Amino acid sequence: MKHFLTAARLLALDLASTLVFLVLYLLTHNTALSVGLGIAFGVAQIGLQLVRRRPIDTMEWLSLFLVVAAGTATLLTHDPRFVLIKPSVIYAIVGVVMLKPGWLKRYLPEIAQTVVPDVAVVVGYAWAGLMFVSAAVNAFIALTCDVATWAVVMPIYGIVSKVVVFLSGFVAMRLIARRRIRAMPTAERDAVLALDGRTATASP
Repeated sequence: MKHFLTAARLLALDLASTLVFLVLYLLTHNTALSVGLGIAFGVAQIGLQLVRRRPIDTMEWLSLFLVVAAGTATLLTHDPRFVLIKPSVIYAIVGVVMLKPGWLKRYLPEIAQTVVPDVAVVVGYAWAGLMFVSAAVNAFIALTCDVATWAVVMPIYGIVSKVVVFLSGFVAMRLIARRRIRAMPTAERDAVLALDGRTATASP
């Protein structure tokens, strides 16, 4: 749980400050204003956690550092691509977190943990792979396209790619679990189905 929540918080923290910068930049075309408020927003997020005395992970501090560093580089060069490429670093870090074998299993129902734990490991690696691919795609778009193009392409890519991986993983685990349960001896099958409150006559 800790690894997944850390990755989720890191992505949320990075996404929020980047979106603040993006919206302001598209509305005002004022690099200094957009970057300044984006940095302020990132600092405020961490400050709010400190005020509430909530624990802050090392990677959340790293995200704040990247917000400030990328913002400062943008201010010095007047090139907004420094801010746009920052999510690539975050994606890569989250990908490394998701390389931990079996991180996904704890989010599955008990019957899935029992029947398809090996498949869950593979799906977990698929999520890690998506993060690394997303890092590469974001870097390419940020370096070769303008801000408006990035603002259109990356949200669509982000949503579609995650939905595809989620549905593919769910369907794969579901189908393989059904096949394995049906191939089990009756006593073992009954015991496994009982984990989910079902009986042998129920469809797995």
